[in-house]
Amino acid sequence: MKTAADIPQPRLFQPSPHLSDAVNRNIVQSEIEGGVHLRDVLPGTVLEVETENRAYTIRYEGCGRAFISGHPVFCPEPTLVTIHGSTWGGSMIKSDYIGRGMHLEFGHPTYMPITTSMIVQVRAEIAAAR
Repeated sequence: MKTAADIPQPRLFQPSPHLSDAVNRNIVQSEIEGGVHLRDVLPGTVLEVETENRAYTIRYEGCGRAFISGHPVFCPEPTLVTIHGSTWGGSMIKSDYIGRGMHLEFGHPTYMPITTSMIVQVRAEIAAAR
């Protein structure tokens, strides 16, 4: 039988006195809405990210790199990109995170960094241990 000591505790954000209340509130809200911390994702994991306008398939390769497809212009076929993280629609980014209610930002090899419409859902198909 598993005890409380056997269950890993999530690493949640602790509000910072160095950030504004609005910024702290956005970060805490992102934890409530849910999403995926890339630090917790094994290479080979496939993420299905549904935004207001598109459905993306992301195969995470590790170290912030991923193959992404789902946009008819930027990535109609799987394209190797760097996942920067998610934003609230401005310049502040939550690095290495893909969160509901936020906008995914990734670096494309040809285009400037791309920011998606708002993320509605994130699903993960966990990679088998290698």
